[in-house]
Amino acid sequence: MTSDHRDDHFPSMPSRRRFVLGLGSAAAGLALARPARAWAGDTRLADLSAGQNVLRGTHFNLDLAETPINITGRRVMATSINGQVPGPVLRWRKGDLITLDVRNRLAVSSSIHWHGILLPSDMDGVPGLSYAGIAPHGMYRYHFRVRQSGTYWYHSHTRFQEQTGLYGAIVIEPRDGERFPADRDYVMVLSDWSDTDPETIYANLKKMGDYYSRTELTVPELMRDARAQGIATALKQRLAWDKMRMSPRDLSDVTGYTYTYLLNGTPPAGNWTGLFRRGEKVRLRFVNASSMTYFDVRIPGLKMTVVAADGQDIDPVSVDEFRIGVAETLDVIVEPAADRAWSVFAQAIDRSGFALATLAPHEGMRADVPSMDPIPTLTMADMGMDMAGMKGMDKGKTHDGHGGASMAGMAGMGMSAQTVPIHHHYPTEYGPQNTKCIAVASTALDDPGAGLRHNGRRVLSYADMHTIGGPIDRREPAREIELHLTGNMNRYMWSFNGVPYDQARPILFHHGERLRIVLINDTMMNHPIHMHGMWSEVETADGAFRVRKHTVNVRPAQRISYRVTADALGRWAYHCHMLYHMDSGMFRAIVVK
Repeated sequence: MTSDHRDDHFPSMPSRRRFVLGLGSAAAGLALARPARAWAGDTRLADLSAGQNVLRGTHFNLDLAETPINITGRRVMATSINGQVPGPVLRWRKGDLITLDVRNRLAVSSSIHWHGILLPSDMDGVPGLSYAGIAPHGMYRYHFRVRQSGTYWYHSHTRFQEQTGLYGAIVIEPRDGERFPADRDYVMVLSDWSDTDPETIYANLKKMGDYYSRTELTVPELMRDARAQGIATALKQRLAWDKMRMSPRDLSDVTGYTYTYLLNGTPPAGNWTGLFRRGEKVRLRFVNASSMTYFDVRIPGLKMTVVAADGQDIDPVSVDEFRIGVAETLDVIVEPAADRAWSVFAQAIDRSGFALATLAPHEGMRADVPSMDPIPTLTMADMGMDMAGMKGMDKGKTHDGHGGASMAGMAGMGMSAQTVPIHHHYPTEYGPQNTKCIAVASTALDDPGAGLRHNGRRVLSYADMHTIGGPIDRREPAREIELHLTGNMNRYMWSFNGVPYDQARPILFHHGERLRIVLINDTMMNHPIHMHGMWSEVETADGAFRVRKHTVNVRPAQRISYRVTADALGRWAYHCHMLYHMDSGMFRAIVVK
């Protein structure tokens, strides 16, 4: 995709309101796209009442091409799948042998990775690791047996094509029916769209890491903190942040300043609608297919029963809200008790915008849209400061009423305050690739994160999740690998252990071994870490199994561990799923042999 197809200059962009909310038309996201077509073979096209295009069967044909799209009022080019953004929902069945013929009609190389799917390494779709990619005007046949069920997704693993529209959802049906059946079943694909060419976004970030930030603390906020905590404490905190050359509002690299947040390809003004009848159980399969955005999701007035995480059934848990990291999937069931409209509200973690949809008994209905929460503010606890260094600086009060918390404040809210001292063993962690090294790390799984603590709602955390059936492999790990998540926001560098991908050796797994991966986040941002080819089984600090995932979120100054069984021979990608973090170095190759 060439940059002259896109709007690369902010002065000529639509107004912020137009950009955040998008066009009013319900079809805005696909205004210039053609519908999916049913191909030859046993693939069948099903049009659901909510307008979702679904391809079913065992043989699929997917076309990758440039397609004009209009989301904000400006016609630009997207990278589409069968003329759609997002691509069609692919419905498979566990145990089936699947064939996907992917034709690349682009002028550049492309790829598709089947995110979270267990398959041979040459079917995984990562150029340079598992295959060469799909050449311009070429075709690649993916062929594998489906070994799992649940909600997953697919996307390009070539440069920034995912950002320009090359992604879609996968639903795999179990052979014996759903463990938690529902009357309606909708895929809810969250994403972030920009009219600006992603190459330009990346270049802007390399020049200035906070290029898209508009949430820095202001003088009125300083005065508010002074009234709440005392002027000495408020000033001491500000000076500490200034000394570290960091911002307590560094939540998202790319924000609503350039992003429009979409749900099923539709901007907030488009009113994507899922229909229901009163008393029905409605399953919503949330997929965070965004490039850079964490979403906090709720349906005001409705409890959500979470029944699956990353495609794996969990013991049901009732919540009001959940945070979904980039590349994660969550299935929830809701039971609307009244014949009225309900808003599905997904606000970006930095509160710079939101995605929106409606559940309603009839088309055309809308519900009230809640106001966005205050902008979260990180604390010294989120930065891994030791407790001695925090004395007198943070008494457990939050900066925004509920947006941040000290370790003491977390304990007061019923969250685990367990921390461990962090020892840095790698000289590279102190180099230009890393801004700072934390002193202590939280091991708590019950902390929902900045902006969600103590907000008056029941918020999902990893501590709430327990995959039904327990771990796949009950052996104790024989080996442990520790990796630090490192970054330099000023120079926009991201890495593991201070070593970017182009300078790093592959990580070696011995085939059949059981090992423990320990991740320590030395940065002030959340990182969704995705391991291809194998499951990551998250455990508590004392080694008890919790939840099986393909993408594990690591909060700022958190230490998290999970067990892996190296049962997949070949070369696999391991990386942060924040697109621009991955491309700037937070990526490793895993070799299983």
